[in-house]
Amino acid sequence: MRPLLQILMACLLVIAPFGLRAQQVDAPIQQLLQTHADIIAKSSRKTIQPAIDALASSGLPEAQTVMQRWQDKDMWYAKDTTLFVFAEKAPDRMLRLFDVADGSEIGLAEAKAYKQLKPNSGIRGLIAAALVQFQLSDPDPRARATALAAIERDAEPSHLPALRAAIDNEDDAALKERKMRIERVLTIRFGEDDNERIAAIKAFAGDLGVDVRATLNPLVATRIEVAETLPEGAIEVAVGSEALSREAAYAQLVAADLAPPRIDNDTIRQTLIANIDGTTVAGVQIAALDTDAARLEAYAALSRSGAAQPVVTDADMDTALSSFAFFEVFTGASPQVALAARTVLQDIEAKVALNQSVDLVLDGLSLASIYFLAAIGLAITFGVMGVINMAHGEFIMMGAYTGYVVQLFVPDYTVSILVAIPLAFAVTFGAGVAMERLVIRWLYHRPLETLLATFGVSIALQQLAKNIFGTQARPLTAPGWLDGSWAINDIVSISYIRIAIFVLALLFLALFWVVMNRTRLGLEVRAVTQNPRMAASMGINPDKINMLTFGFGSGIAGIAGVAIGLYAKVTSEMGSDYIVQSFMTVVVGGVGNIWGTLLGATMVGFTQKGIEWLNPSNTLAAQTYMILFIILFIQFRPRGIIALKGRAAEA
Repeated sequence: MRPLLQILMACLLVIAPFGLRAQQVDAPIQQLLQTHADIIAKSSRKTIQPAIDALASSGLPEAQTVMQRWQDKDMWYAKDTTLFVFAEKAPDRMLRLFDVADGSEIGLAEAKAYKQLKPNSGIRGLIAAALVQFQLSDPDPRARATALAAIERDAEPSHLPALRAAIDNEDDAALKERKMRIERVLTIRFGEDDNERIAAIKAFAGDLGVDVRATLNPLVATRIEVAETLPEGAIEVAVGSEALSREAAYAQLVAADLAPPRIDNDTIRQTLIANIDGTTVAGVQIAALDTDAARLEAYAALSRSGAAQPVVTDADMDTALSSFAFFEVFTGASPQVALAARTVLQDIEAKVALNQSVDLVLDGLSLASIYFLAAIGLAITFGVMGVINMAHGEFIMMGAYTGYVVQLFVPDYTVSILVAIPLAFAVTFGAGVAMERLVIRWLYHRPLETLLATFGVSIALQQLAKNIFGTQARPLTAPGWLDGSWAINDIVSISYIRIAIFVLALLFLALFWVVMNRTRLGLEVRAVTQNPRMAASMGINPDKINMLTFGFGSGIAGIAGVAIGLYAKVTSEMGSDYIVQSFMTVVVGGVGNIWGTLLGATMVGFTQKGIEWLNPSNTLAAQTYMILFIILFIQFRPRGIIALKGRAAEA
């Protein structure tokens, strides 16, 4: 048959139209395509696999090019001879043809004489999987990385030998490590030798990769079977344990026809109805069958007479269960492989639990730093000055909107943030000074009036922000170097923005401590706070110091707003999301003490994260529980974690 086909092809070439160069019809790649011409032409996903496998395993240097051009829909075949060519469309409904053997140009031909191969997505996926073995040894590292990604996404048994062959020649250390890891995963999934699979499993001990757990979990899948005696080496399952309840065990006996089914109340009722004889059932008056016990007794009478199935009592059930052994059977792998996978998974799960604890600690620190930033300004205005400022959250909001406005004029996000931080301080410092001069100064030592007045200012500032910026959230974009997360492993990670906020919180802590303990302003603030009259007699202007202190606290709130805006949405109501936590942070930590504020933020942040971890589906409930916990804590420590001593505490 093949010689006849070759003679026919040669004849066709002799009479080919003028201008077409002869094809290499005897080329091995063309002969291979002709062998599978029928199924290639039909392009059915159900039948195409033998042709793809033949190309992939042929060892021909042209096979990779043929499959790539086929995948890209660049391959055509002649309708009369089924000879395959590469082609590209030319003017006047013509095709420019190229030989599949060496890619050389054949010439022009009418498009109507050829049919284009248009593999669907399924066939292209099969071709892509077959191309992996060629791409694994591609000179371009990016092509090799792409091939590894394709294997990770959709691995097949044929990839394992190709991957093993490509490891030794890999010169890129990172890609070689990746190849070795994927090879172990594929060995676990597709390896035929149990010893190989067990060795690959043990190599992943303690590995936290999601791919490892996804590979090992199917191996430890089990089902519970029952037999009269426990098979040798089987793992017995105790009846009544968490894995096998008493009812489930008996139901399995019933399903295996090893015990009679239990009779439920509905069956008893239907059986009694079916055996009514006038006004009685089994000699019992129907009117007396008004309790479960009476109905069961009547049913038992029917059972003794053979009119109903026997009743299975608890004693019968226990006897049946004790007569059989229940044991686990691994369904995903042989017992040796499954037990090795179970041991490694237990080790991994212990390490996962530890890393989840570390991740929870990092989340708690991150939230604590955000609360500290939000509360540090309040630690000055409320903790030091004793002013209840309900508009503190709106100063945070003003700082965030300042950052947004700056980014409208400064497109470089890094520069815009550097400009926005001092500008936000200036804007909110000025707003704080204005508020102190116009409102607060008239209300010192009148906490209720101060609370009401600042609450009114808070509402007014929110409405002003809505009138200027609208009700939709505005973007405050972080610089590109803050994108992404620092991933320690597949479980522990923290975003760079949160790390930046944590560092900024530490800087604010240092700034506050220096200002309050190493500057004249700090000395005068402490003097006015502890004894205004004595400070005035020493030449300090308490009125001026109060104004600057309130402005300083408001300015820090503005800077905090820029930092928080990079993480949270910027809206007119964003301040209200932090005002309650800010007051709780200052009160829990100890009013008037910056170290107390730090500890208070840490306690509030960790408490909230811990409650959210215990109740992850309801964040609002977690916040409610956290507030209740703080209220309970204050009952035992009314002055906070670090209470002031001396005159400052008595003021």
